Amino acid sequence: MMEGAVKIVPVKPEKPLLGKSNFDAERLITSLHSITHKKTLIIDRSLWAKLPYILRRRETLYALLQEGEREIYLVELFEVLPLQILGCAIDIGSTTIAFYVYDFLHDRVLEEFSIYNPQIEIGDDILTRLHFARKEENLQFLRRKTLDAINRELSRFPTGSIYYLSICGNTAMTHFLLGLPVNFLIVEPYVPVMKWIPLLKAEEVEVEINPLAKVFFFPLAGTYFGGDLIAGLYEVELNQKDGFSFYLDVGTNAEVVLGNRDFLLACAGAAGPALEGGIFECGVRAMPGAIESCKWDPESATIHYRTIGGLKPVGFCGSAAISLIAEAFLHGFISPEGKLLPQTLPERITTLDGERVLFLLPKEATAHGRPLYIKEGEIRSFLRSKGTMYTILSLLCEKVGLSFEEIDFFYVAGSFGNHIDIRSAVILGMLPEEALNRAVSLGNSAGKGALKFLRKASFEDIKSIIDTITYIELNVEKRLMELLTGALLIPHIDLDRFPWVKKQIEEKRRCFRR
Repeated sequence: MMEGAVKIVPVKPEKPLLGKSNFDAERLITSLHSITHKKTLIIDRSLWAKLPYILRRRETLYALLQEGEREIYLVELFEVLPLQILGCAIDIGSTTIAFYVYDFLHDRVLEEFSIYNPQIEIGDDILTRLHFARKEENLQFLRRKTLDAINRELSRFPTGSIYYLSICGNTAMTHFLLGLPVNFLIVEPYVPVMKWIPLLKAEEVEVEINPLAKVFFFPLAGTYFGGDLIAGLYEVELNQKDGFSFYLDVGTNAEVVLGNRDFLLACAGAAGPALEGGIFECGVRAMPGAIESCKWDPESATIHYRTIGGLKPVGFCGSAAISLIAEAFLHGFISPEGKLLPQTLPERITTLDGERVLFLLPKEATAHGRPLYIKEGEIRSFLRSKGTMYTILSLLCEKVGLSFEEIDFFYVAGSFGNHIDIRSAVILGMLPEEALNRAVSLGNSAGKGALKFLRKASFEDIKSIIDTITYIELNVEKRLMELLTGALLIPHIDLDRFPWVKKQIEEKRRCFRR
């Protein structure tokens, strides 16, 4: 039985004999029965006229098979084993598009890279792009921009050797690439066009690879749960685990899933922009030159930081904002309510345009010659986002009668998961203390899930994830505001939930102010 999305197998059909059923296609199908198992083998139309000749030139041939939902497709018969058979997994994020070029013959990733999503020229946020795409000509413009970028990157490889694409993206990105109307994604009740997208041919998607290639799109579980989330869950195999685990994917939205092999309970909240650095005037994406982590030196009133790529700072990304605010709180520069306290650090906490700010770096220390700072209002907005994250986790636990102590793992996905300091997230009360020793950073789990599909092509596993998910709409949850109110303080209105944080505060010899 096939495992990967593409397989090359030697095949030696029986010779035709007088008095037997001598159809060329039938003899070929019979010779592949042990590979196709219970699935129907479909010989591509392009091979029909070639069969009488190629079957008689050599006894042993090499069949190129592609995995389908219920069928296996035979699209090529080689007389000699080809040197290269490729696939590509593509994760279309709102900011970046990640590529994983995969060699089926040797089971290895040839190259892994990413580019900026060209849709950014329309707007950084997805909502701007969705409103833009309400007009058909604008939708096609976005589709063409994305396709051109993908085709340009794939052209660096022998495109005739690319026989399978596995693509994931959030619901908006999937609609854009397929040219599906987005008009009803942005009005209640926020309805996507399709849930499960049938396997497509490369020419139907207009990707410029081998015309016989297949293209698999990860299905959508809802408006806020797109193919990227499903690909991530497929990678981490949450639905196959015995214990209870959280899966957190922080992007444009904070998408959270709690579950195991028996259930998957999911919800989403608008925590993403703040936790990605999007609400800060000096915030940037996780890009070269972005400050990704930092530590305060209270004695010298200086900041020790690390930038992505070791470059001169251009701003700070979401993970740095978390560590900055956590450190400032521990040293008493910020109150639990998110207010800056000038008397604690008068050389850095001052007023800019009528608002209190915490200056981080002078203009001489940055790449663009402008100072870096955090405004008090930005901190307050951040606390709402961090409180939303904690509230989502609490609400999901409540729904199934669990405590955080009963959670085995906190899987943190995406670039946010790569850079986040779990300790800082716990100090702020964004994550419970149980995450300190149970958090697992997954990196780009969506991209890895798309790559895993090329290796495994487990249609049934993916369908099982889709069928198991139960979505909770936060807007109709009466407990939401009640839980959120307590989570808006650092770390929480109930300090007994955070004994480790309380100890950290005491060790810093700072008074916890109420």
